[in-house]
Amino acid sequence: MTDSQRVAIVTGAARGIGAATARRLAADGFAVAAVDLTEDNCADTVAAITEAGGRAIAVGADVSDSAAVDAAVAHVAATLGAPSALVNNAGVLRDNLLFKMSDSDWDTVMSVHLRGAFLCSRAVQKYMVEQKYGRIVSLSSTSALGNRGQANYAAAKAGLQGFTKTLAIELGPFGITANAVAPGFIVTEMTAATAARVGVDFEAFQAARAAETPVRRVGTPADVAHAISYLASEGAGFVTGQVIYVAGGPRG
Repeated sequence: MTDSQRVAIVTGAARGIGAATARRLAADGFAVAAVDLTEDNCADTVAAITEAGGRAIAVGADVSDSAAVDAAVAHVAATLGAPSALVNNAGVLRDNLLFKMSDSDWDTVMSVHLRGAFLCSRAVQKYMVEQKYGRIVSLSSTSALGNRGQANYAAAKAGLQGFTKTLAIELGPFGITANAVAPGFIVTEMTAATAARVGVDFEAFQAARAAETPVRRVGTPADVAHAISYLASEGAGFVTGQVIYVAGGPRG
């Protein structure tokens, strides 16, 4: 590690998009704090980074818990250095049609996605303001535009877009950018679980989604990580308050 090495925090880094993003940012030269509910969850992500010659630590924290988030960010700052990039990726699904959706289904999704992004962003911003530099990237989704059975998830992902645009306005004067990435269909354990929930073979599920996508394929975690890599880079300093759809075609 050099004195100038940037430090990135990636939440939900145990698997899928979060793990791919953590590995990509490490390859870009960041020291990475991989955050998930427990340290053990991120063992594979950290091992992949260190085996490739990067520097990473695993951090256990519930992103919806204010004290846990503050403690986690302080630990990262003390161990790796002040964070200069944050990727708000932690997320859960509690899909159901509105009349079947429970209070818990709603609250859990809002707590992890929206409250989690708020708490993590609030915790890192003081370090970024002191450095007069920062990159905050939050994961939205094409579901922000509406998706059957996802009133909670769609509302949370749309909320993250408004949250991102507000951070861009408030933090811009301090050299901090805030952007969102909105993936379309990405092959992950989460989308596999969705296919299982609706009783469709995952391969058939992917084929159907690919057929309706202009580029005629489904997305991978690496596709999303590439976009995040750009937004987290020094070169993206004049890009802020934006939502980039990584969805294989136009949305909106």
